[in-house]
Amino acid sequence: MSLGQHLVELRRRFVIAAIALVVGMVIAFFLTDWIIWAMTEPIRIVAERRGEDPAAIVRLMYSTITGPFDMRLRISFVVGIILSAPVWIWQLWAFLMPGLTRKEIRYTVGFVCAAIPLFFAGCFVGWLIMPHIVEIMASFSAEGAANMYEAKYYYDFVFKLVLVVGVSFVLPVFLVALNLAGIMSGKAILKGWRVAILITVVFAGLATPAADIVSMLLLAGILIVLFFAAAGLSMLFDRRRVKRDAAAGLIPADAPTGTPKASA
Repeated sequence: MSLGQHLVELRRRFVIAAIALVVGMVIAFFLTDWIIWAMTEPIRIVAERRGEDPAAIVRLMYSTITGPFDMRLRISFVVGIILSAPVWIWQLWAFLMPGLTRKEIRYTVGFVCAAIPLFFAGCFVGWLIMPHIVEIMASFSAEGAANMYEAKYYYDFVFKLVLVVGVSFVLPVFLVALNLAGIMSGKAILKGWRVAILITVVFAGLATPAADIVSMLLLAGILIVLFFAAAGLSMLFDRRRVKRDAAAGLIPADAPTGTPKASA
């Protein structure tokens, strides 16, 4: 295909993805009442535990006239992206697939199949952690004080937390990708376990409030398990690669795991 044909194909794929996004946003707009209710559940829990009227003491506040509509539009956009993900991911894949080899296609499918469930699992964990963060932070309010949460800030807090935790769950997939690309061996990944644990604990501490030790340990524990799983899978791939290269005569049969191929 010529450059012009590639651009026409890209435009067609983009239009289909955009239509799917708009349809997803329309569907999501009718779900915003439930989503806002679920997002603000921690606010009601805080008020009930303080023995106060939720409508009087703890509430979501809109500081502009268009604030309520803007929040629903933001929620519709994010949820629309999620609902239309199968369509736009397929369009992206269909555009790139003709330029990939059979081996690259197999690896790409494997990465997508692993990354998508991990991302949604991370988002779910972030959603579970979010109420505890709100409750603990509200516990520092002085007696008799009213917690007025600005709607835009509250929305950004919830969705950024969910997104960051979701992305962090996908990072082990990139470690495996680096291993398959020959950039890092499984032993090299495993050798950095001390640094990985330190970074994981710091990240979990930043993603959760300092007073919420349980949420921090839960998040750090899951990420550490995923790191060691990625290291173990990479070492398994290294072992299979060494056996395959030894059978092909590219390296000695007794070569250690992670030995590069002999140059031609």
